[in-house]
Amino acid sequence: MPRKRNTRRSPDMPTLADVARLAGVSEITASRVVRAQGPIADPTRLRVLSAIAALGYIPNRAAGSLASAGSTLMSVLLPSLSNIVFPDVLRGIHTALTQTAFQPVIGVTDYDPLIEERILISFLSWQPAAVILAGLHHTPVARRYLEQGRFRVAELMDIDGDPVDIAVGMSHRQAGYETGRHLIQRGYRRFGYARHNILTDDRASARYEGLCTSLQEAGLSLIAEHRYPGPSSTKAGRDTLEILLSAHSELDVVIFPNDDMAMGGIFHCMYAGITVREQLGIFGFNGLDIGQAMPMPLSTILSKRFLIGKTAAEKLLESRERPPEKTIINTGFDIIEGATA
Repeated sequence: MPRKRNTRRSPDMPTLADVARLAGVSEITASRVVRAQGPIADPTRLRVLSAIAALGYIPNRAAGSLASAGSTLMSVLLPSLSNIVFPDVLRGIHTALTQTAFQPVIGVTDYDPLIEERILISFLSWQPAAVILAGLHHTPVARRYLEQGRFRVAELMDIDGDPVDIAVGMSHRQAGYETGRHLIQRGYRRFGYARHNILTDDRASARYEGLCTSLQEAGLSLIAEHRYPGPSSTKAGRDTLEILLSAHSELDVVIFPNDDMAMGGIFHCMYAGITVREQLGIFGFNGLDIGQAMPMPLSTILSKRFLIGKTAAEKLLESRERPPEKTIINTGFDIIEGATA
């Protein structure tokens, strides 16, 4: 069930005149900076850009067209489209919008909050009816634009925090905690963790923290962990497990931040002659189809990605006006016991 929190209504958006006044220039000069037209002295340009950032000003590139008719654009900012998790989310969004006049416009942030900020500001100039983003953590500038906007906002995947408008997803901290409890109940005691190097992946970090908490409550801790120097991939999982086991052969289970890396761990076990589950447990996250199609289905947690995207878009369609209360919708998660841990 959704739960709601009180918040105040968003203030009116600043105008170009406000920007010009703060920068100490004419509106014509401010407009030329915004439109990147004509010669402008660098100090003047910097003053105008600083004023834009300070006020959260959004230029209206849709004036006279979309804005006058009511925009039918939904800006969707996702960390990746190569990771199957987010195409599943996008499929849910598309399903909710397919019988409506709304169309998603997609931006990919590569898990970089500064790229997210830049794409967000660019998209907002087209006056979208709503913005959909992954996660609850953004740059201060991006957060200010989101809070001050007259559009709806849905933040997906995570509910462990304070949303701008609507949050749809699951508690990743709880998912990590339940992972630890599940594996402890299955008799595992010597835990290892294989990480990737996406420092801005807040959801993976929350699962890691939840896991450590559950182990600590049971009088246990991670014996070993290794952070792969690059982004998540199947190869990263294979290489990371090889490094972990070369130094800590006593491990009886290794947890991966996602199914892609866990699959790589299984491939290493096949290469090294390690019997999965009997000699080493492997546990992932996401519940991808490929993991469940293996001869030994992957033990993992199912994140309800399609449902998250569909629910968020449906919720945004209920009203164009941002209500005075924030909404959090917990789609939950399921533990897939599988055959690898």
